[in-house]
Amino acid sequence: MKTCPNILQIVRRGVQTAIMTEMRMAASLLRLHFHDCFVNGCDGSVLLDGNDSEKLAGANLNSARGFEVIDSIKTAVEASCPGVVSCADILAIAARDSVLLSGGPTWRVLLGRRDGLMANQTGANNALPSPFDSLGTIISKFAAVGLNVTDVVALSGGHTIGLARCATFSNRLLNFSGTGAPDTTIDTSLVSDLRSLCPVNGDGNTATPLDRNSTDLFDNHYFKNLRNKKGILSSDQILYSSKEANSTTRPLVETYSCNSNAFVMDFVNSMIKMGNISPLTGTSGKIRNNCRAINS
Repeated sequence: MKTCPNILQIVRRGVQTAIMTEMRMAASLLRLHFHDCFVNGCDGSVLLDGNDSEKLAGANLNSARGFEVIDSIKTAVEASCPGVVSCADILAIAARDSVLLSGGPTWRVLLGRRDGLMANQTGANNALPSPFDSLGTIISKFAAVGLNVTDVVALSGGHTIGLARCATFSNRLLNFSGTGAPDTTIDTSLVSDLRSLCPVNGDGNTATPLDRNSTDLFDNHYFKNLRNKKGILSSDQILYSSKEANSTTRPLVETYSCNSNAFVMDFVNSMIKMGNISPLTGTSGKIRNNCRAINS
């Protein structure tokens, strides 16, 4: 069994450098691992370029980022131990390090995933949760990969770091679902702030923090915001404010908002579960030399 004794140090160094350049990158790397695992399992398929690239799927286009960081970590890993560590494992470690370096918890990342041989753009379009989905749809998409309601709420707490683009929430600010008025589950002063940030016909890529007043720190503040109608995405706020939430997600939002340890413990468990979705092991898959392409 070939091993790579320095793998954890190499990835940690790469993530540290990237976050020092741009704090937002922590959230971007965490999200890449999530978007990888929900499509074909945690197999590095989100990193592949090409016509069927998952990068071109709705949830990733103009929004998934951090690919260059993974490339540069992979280059360093290959220099130290060629052909041993998969892109999927690098992504799993980078996600953990991103949480830790944002002030969040750490956990032991299980290793030994191998890389998939193909991307699945249709799968990405169908499987990835969208900010416009209903709570029932989100819960179903998680269930489809073996994750439960606790995982939905705990992993949504990853939005304690990172940014959201106007295109993902501006529908809540004016004529929400044909009502002629803003979404009633969003704080009125927040509506005003976001309208000035995201004018009609403005740049849909302008971004704002997902966790207002605690932008870059990994903590339970995101859940406090949900209780004050300050979730930016509809898919965040419905965890607390929708009818369906009463019997499903709302009690967990309330617990996490008051009990940081409960959130951290559940988040870690859910990350480990997510990182174990349908991994390729043994002789399945390959160890890619370049995360963007299958080995020639």
